[in-house]
Amino acid sequence: MARLTLISALVVLLRGVSAQSQPPGVTAPLARICGPNTAKVVCIDRYASVMPYHFFRTPSEGSTDISFAQTSVPNDTSFGLVSTADFLVFDQRAYDVLGANPTYDLVFNVSDAVHEAPVYVPSLNKLFVSQLAPPTGYLPQLVIDLNQDPPTLSEFISDPPVYAPNGGTFHNGLIYWGASGGNNSIGGTEQRSGIRTLDPHTNKTTTLLNNYFGFYFNTVDDLFVDATGAVWFTDPQYSWFNRLTDTPPQLKSASYRFDPATGSVTMIDDTLIQPNGIALSPDGNHVYISDTGAETGSIIAGGPPGSPFNQTGVRTVYKYDRVDNGTHITGKRPIWYAQDWVPDGLKVAANGYIVTGTGPGVDVLDPFGVLIVRVQTNFIVQNIAWTGANLTDMWLVGQGGIARVRWSLAGQDLTKPSS
Repeated sequence: MARLTLISALVVLLRGVSAQSQPPGVTAPLARICGPNTAKVVCIDRYASVMPYHFFRTPSEGSTDISFAQTSVPNDTSFGLVSTADFLVFDQRAYDVLGANPTYDLVFNVSDAVHEAPVYVPSLNKLFVSQLAPPTGYLPQLVIDLNQDPPTLSEFISDPPVYAPNGGTFHNGLIYWGASGGNNSIGGTEQRSGIRTLDPHTNKTTTLLNNYFGFYFNTVDDLFVDATGAVWFTDPQYSWFNRLTDTPPQLKSASYRFDPATGSVTMIDDTLIQPNGIALSPDGNHVYISDTGAETGSIIAGGPPGSPFNQTGVRTVYKYDRVDNGTHITGKRPIWYAQDWVPDGLKVAANGYIVTGTGPGVDVLDPFGVLIVRVQTNFIVQNIAWTGANLTDMWLVGQGGIARVRWSLAGQDLTKPSS
């Protein structure tokens, strides 16, 4: 009897230790099904800011991304809902984003090549998308015809062809592409990284910029056009890392403002390791630039290709204020540290919300960097674009997939002058 009493006492003691091992403030469940039933919507309680022990998220290394949804939380089985959700709700404002009937659909399975530069042409109701691969694996661009139901995907090559558009926007009837590749002979012509325009009605392209005082740009990754017609763009070094150019970097990574009226190029920032996405707020007062320096490779000629992921590297969205009559930026401050992978493509919705492709999904932030909702995908998202009459269809393009989200968050109307 004494032995049984001792065992019982130990069981009670161990139960007490187990109960006390959880920090005060833990709430359950961490996740629950919520919102409209047209999609798999899961709400996260208080950003899962207090998890029950022992939780653990395996570090991401190299080319392997361990997402938030893969965090091990064995003492709260509700967290298993996270991996099955289309939309993760973190803030009540998400319901205004989702609207009454949100949907997420994987529309096309595509190759694992990087898919970038989605640009919507309203007059044609078509979405233009690029594919990036080094020579001799030169790939044509793609076009999604939204006049068909379901939409169709086909290839096209412009005249002259544009090698490796990495960022794109629509302005004054033309597609503006950040041409990221550089080679002595692409489509029979030498091409260097720069800014090209495409007339989508004639298929004719024009080069607006292809050098900085004789030096080759590194990549010309992403861009926007302001109301004056000036093109703001980022220039990281990814084309060399991914062998989309045949010359190592000649310039440091930086961001610029180009005035097509005069040909002048002005540096606006040189503090980021790998400046990537760039976007303008609807009121024109702020510029957002993402730094994906967590993915960086060797710039040495003959060095190893690729840009392996360093989880503790820079993967941040920065916000700036426009100054000097709208020609420069200042007041750099970090507003978002990517929860998954790196903040690649960067756009701003009509209401000022920031949308960025981060690993297998898209994060929607308010103008101050507070996460509101995340769209989850089964492929790495590189960039996004809004389409449709109300610009509430958002297309996600990346490695292995092209998807469409239908909700209430509208994009900026690029057919109207920007600020």
